[in-house]
Amino acid sequence: MASAANSLRLCLRASRQISARPATASPLLRRALTTTAAQCARPGRKKGWKDPSDNFEFPEPYGDKVFNDLGEQLRYSLENDELSEADRATVQRALTDWENRPNEDKLEEQQIIKDIDKEFATLRAPVRARKNSFWNSEEQDTDLITDEVGEDDFEENDMMAMGHAKLEEHREYREYARIAVWEMPLLSQFAKEFVPPKENEVLRFRYTTYMGEFHPADRKVVVEFAPRDLTELTEVQQSKLCKLAGARYNPEKQTIKMSCEKFELPAQNKRWLGDTIARLITAAKDPADTFEDIPLDTRHHKFKSTPKYPKEWYMSEERQQELLAQRKESLELDMKKRRVNELIDGVKLIKNGVLATVREQEPVAVRVKGR
Repeated sequence: MASAANSLRLCLRASRQISARPATASPLLRRALTTTAAQCARPGRKKGWKDPSDNFEFPEPYGDKVFNDLGEQLRYSLENDELSEADRATVQRALTDWENRPNEDKLEEQQIIKDIDKEFATLRAPVRARKNSFWNSEEQDTDLITDEVGEDDFEENDMMAMGHAKLEEHREYREYARIAVWEMPLLSQFAKEFVPPKENEVLRFRYTTYMGEFHPADRKVVVEFAPRDLTELTEVQQSKLCKLAGARYNPEKQTIKMSCEKFELPAQNKRWLGDTIARLITAAKDPADTFEDIPLDTRHHKFKSTPKYPKEWYMSEERQQELLAQRKESLELDMKKRRVNELIDGVKLIKNGVLATVREQEPVAVRVKGR
């Protein structure tokens, strides 16, 4: 709500405009309140002239005091001792004009002020920022999948957001359960019998899929084959093929592994791998240079050494018989000691030692002579 000083300034401006109009003008055509200066040119005023009272402000606002009408507000202003003579004359003139006005105009003006206050009551109400709004955002844990509703907004007529999230999770489980029961068995009609690869089918392709989801790696295609499976090549040509493969040759498995993901579709990558292997085979068959004078480079591969148990440490039959004889002899010796009660029982010795220690620590009563 506007301050009392601002309200008085608006009332003074309205009364000033009333006094400047001719007496024959109808009082209903005027504006009771205005926030802008009059735009019409008045006699005796030059261009650019400003009314000094437009920038008039009382030194001290009225605070929480409430006035019933403009006359009461003007009378209260006259009691202020800090007003200058010019300001006091302006307030006195406004009070005189207001008292000379008919009662109908006064009631009409009060009704207008009440309507304005009622219309802007919602704007003057204190606005409380919502907890989930952008301007009242607090540091929250991004790992949480729920956003709790504030206590003020919760009307006790529904479950919390975490309960709704739990129900949504349960619905997702039920959806996948229905797919497993009703839709997955229908895939059995597309099953095909496994047919082992033929001798001329030596290339093994591997694809990557994410079950219909887009992923940059789903275009990648990997091919693996063994040069020894290419029966159309001789040993020299197979060795040349391994040397041409370079770091893609695995000397332990004796296989060549290649991959491609430069194209957008897996079929295009597979076609590129097939063409590359065909060019390698054609180069290996070239009799111009067999690469026999070049050794096979295996520095790119790290051989894993698997330790083996030495054969000398294996248990022989003679050693087994010797250990059995020693165990049998020790058992017979224990049986003899048990008959004559010479066998030492470790559990009894420990118990007796503990009891003896406890007895030594027990306090002993000592008789003391009296005085």
